[in-house]
Amino acid sequence: MILVTGAAGKTGRSVLQALIEKGAQVRALLHRPEQKQVVEAIGVQELLVGDMNSLSTMGRALQGVGAVYHICPNVSPDEVAIGQIVIAAAQSAGVEHFVFHSVLNPQTEAMPHHWKKLRVEELLVESGLPYTILQPAAYMQNIIAHWERIQSEGIYPVPYPADTRLSLVDLMDVAQAAAIVLTEPGYQYATYELVSNKGLSQTEVAVILSQELGRPVQATTVPLETWRSQAKEAGLGDYQIETLTSMFTYYQRLDFLGNPHVLSWLLGRPPTTLNEFVRRITEEKNMTSKTSLL
Repeated sequence: MILVTGAAGKTGRSVLQALIEKGAQVRALLHRPEQKQVVEAIGVQELLVGDMNSLSTMGRALQGVGAVYHICPNVSPDEVAIGQIVIAAAQSAGVEHFVFHSVLNPQTEAMPHHWKKLRVEELLVESGLPYTILQPAAYMQNIIAHWERIQSEGIYPVPYPADTRLSLVDLMDVAQAAAIVLTEPGYQYATYELVSNKGLSQTEVAVILSQELGRPVQATTVPLETWRSQAKEAGLGDYQIETLTSMFTYYQRLDFLGNPHVLSWLLGRPPTTLNEFVRRITEEKNMTSKTSLL
């Protein structure tokens, strides 16, 4: 049995799907009861609703579990405390493999949520548990948040300069890598960077969008104060806004770069390119539009 924490988020759902496709028995830990339906639709039979901040919840969640894939809520101020609880519960339950969903370049103190993940990595390495740490780059899926504007206006808005270079990764590749290390032997006591490209400027991303969509797309910089106002209106808390602002400022100064060789080795194939990703998403969106018209 494999437990996936934070299972209702986009990462959790993708990992669950990849595990089910490999025939694994999975259990999903959800934060709210209303999240059950979206996880059941994937085919998950065992569900548990509870708070990762609770040692008793984690004790129940880990009962009879051989491996755990731990995903903390995104940009959580409680990342380290939650990590301590989940690791302690895994130790008590005798979990045989603890896989932690970290982030590329967690050693960067200028990005607080990265730095907190490094603290959890430290706790895990010192826990005595057999572990694997996965460090994904920024998701290609983040582009989808701007899909309507990309399609209707030809604008790809980003809160940093258009020449900022970022390494990206397809979440589907991340999920497949997670399923591999969770279900196949030989991946314990290792840290793997999950990166699809060595770095693309936002202008280059816009060029790829233009190529695949068949229309001009331009990367435009959203001033940070504008982004902060929009984020507040969208319901983000002060900690999340300040933390993400620090991340965008870091990107502007130093970019965010990795190397795809490790992910290629894990998957046994080249990682998904941004061209391939955009092509796939375009086909999915078109199919959804056609279905809605029936």
